[in-house]
Amino acid sequence: MIRRLRLLVLVARPAVIMLLGMFAATGLAQAGHGEDRLLLARVLAVVAGFLVFSVACNDLADEAIDRVNLPGDARRPLVTGAASRRDLLVTGVVGAAGALAVSATLHWPAVAVTAAGLALSAGYSLRPVRLAERGAVASLVLPACYVAVPYLLGVFAVRANARPGDLLLLAGLYAGFVGRILLKDFRDVRGDAMFGKRTFLVRHGRVWTCVFSACCWTAGTALIPATARRPSGALFAAEIVCLAVALGLIRALAADRGVRRDERIISAIAVVGRSMILLLLGHLSMVHAGVPAVPYDVVIGVLTAIVLAQATVMARRGPVTRLTVAGVGRVARRAEPRLVSAPAPGGDR
Repeated sequence: MIRRLRLLVLVARPAVIMLLGMFAATGLAQAGHGEDRLLLARVLAVVAGFLVFSVACNDLADEAIDRVNLPGDARRPLVTGAASRRDLLVTGVVGAAGALAVSATLHWPAVAVTAAGLALSAGYSLRPVRLAERGAVASLVLPACYVAVPYLLGVFAVRANARPGDLLLLAGLYAGFVGRILLKDFRDVRGDAMFGKRTFLVRHGRVWTCVFSACCWTAGTALIPATARRPSGALFAAEIVCLAVALGLIRALAADRGVRRDERIISAIAVVGRSMILLLLGHLSMVHAGVPAVPYDVVIGVLTAIVLAQATVMARRGPVTRLTVAGVGRVARRAEPRLVSAPAPGGDR
């Protein structure tokens, strides 16, 4: 039993489920019920089942690639031997069934969103569809799962329809997440290239990946504060400051100066991305609670300062550790091959 619970935690990826939980909470808050904890708990149960299924599919499909990109990563139970393929298959099926069952307790569109998300997630990882190997398509599809599913579940937990403002905010969240997910491929480029996984980074190189990422960040930031309920000047200012920091980090990432530096920069960008969602969620919560202007501005200002401090620390030091092997301790990442800095636009490599 303990082994199965541990496997469930590994597959659920606590950091990822926290991010998806923030999208779900944002959907609830946008629909005017951000304070409803019981409703949020039901939505999070669906999100957790969806994520367990998605990760199980991805780990089963990418086992060989993960052995190259993430050797000894404790978060990859197939790589470390902590679970068999059958264990992961059963875990994924249970997660999908649980997600569909709990979604049926919400408004009816939530069931459709859950089913579509599960189908899209399976198609992303599994053959014969295997969208993960289709270059830019993969970078557009994965955020559709990880942003739209939890956000729409939050909205449809409150009501059975999505309003234009809800969809415009979703577009902003989606665009920003596309910009972030493109940068994830820097970590996995070695195995992706070896096994023919044609990610945007593998096909177009470092510079164009950073350019496209910056465009997505800018588009998302323009939409988020403009389409949120009762936007404020403080929210606009905070989101613009975060965007400026993110663009500066992306510009630094465009220069290839080593894997460790890339890891620090990408981790700092991830901090900024999560914090922008947190700022939005804080805004929606305070608007719903009717917080006066001065305390509201103070909270937004403090959150922004914390974001800058955390991003600075991460850019200088990087994450504490990423890869571990039980009984062995930390292991160093294998060096990745350098990317061509500026390949021809649109050309394959």
